[in-house]
Amino acid sequence: MRKGKKVVGQLGYHLMMAPGFIFLIIFSFVPMFGILMAFQDYTPAKGLFRSAWVGLENFKYMFEIPDSMKILRNTVVIALGKIIFGTIVPIVFALLLNEIRLKWAKKTMQTIVYLPNFLSWAVVAAVVINVFDYNGPVNQIVQLFGLDPVLFLASNDWFREIIIGTDVWKGFGYGAIVYLAALTGIDPGLYEASSIDGASRFKQLLYITLPGILPTIMLISALNLGNILNAGFDQIFALYNPIVYETGDVIDTYVYRVGLLGQQYSFATAVGLLKSVVSFTLLIAANQLSIKLVKMRIF
Repeated sequence: MRKGKKVVGQLGYHLMMAPGFIFLIIFSFVPMFGILMAFQDYTPAKGLFRSAWVGLENFKYMFEIPDSMKILRNTVVIALGKIIFGTIVPIVFALLLNEIRLKWAKKTMQTIVYLPNFLSWAVVAAVVINVFDYNGPVNQIVQLFGLDPVLFLASNDWFREIIIGTDVWKGFGYGAIVYLAALTGIDPGLYEASSIDGASRFKQLLYITLPGILPTIMLISALNLGNILNAGFDQIFALYNPIVYETGDVIDTYVYRVGLLGQQYSFATAVGLLKSVVSFTLLIAANQLSIKLVKMRIF
């Protein structure tokens, strides 16, 4: 009786959860049946249950593509650059921002650097294209030093750097806020005690601050490691062109061109499934490493 009354009393909460739960079922669980396409020669005319089974042929085809290693290399290099600099820059900025004592200045700076995180890549790409244009402000500065203007977004020497740099610029504000929250969790008494013992600011940083936020660093790094094969399709797709395929063509953009535009749906599904398996494996490994090093688990 009591249990029934409790359920009735919580009915409102269950009804509030229902739309989100239904959305999750429809758009997250039901599409998982599409994984079957990775093992089929799928055609829309035959459908999912009448298409011929081909086993692992789609996975073999991935490694038989002439440019497969180049595409994999581009993906890993760009993703790794984003992970490394996307971790270091927010930490450094958070440490510097934490030294500001004026609250209004600190909050203003936080707001300014956090704003780009809300911009879509379509908007950011439009800005980047104009900034790095042949007649844009960057090339005007380059010409002030007597150098020739550069087609940055059509140069294989610069494309990766622009992709990594703009990604870090867009997201480091959010990361900095996470690390600032971690910094507030450090006991102020530790700094006071170390000051009495004559510890310099650098030693406080080395022996108190960094160890204090190490669990957060490990957690975010472990989560990012699962994205090692996700170089950022929306960003690259908005900025790249055939001239920079040599350094900018990644797994997702190749799958888009060949798998979707070329209507090779089984191939696209196979690549997506393989990426998910690799990401999940890396996430499990990172979780075990986090448990071993900082006694903190992701899940």
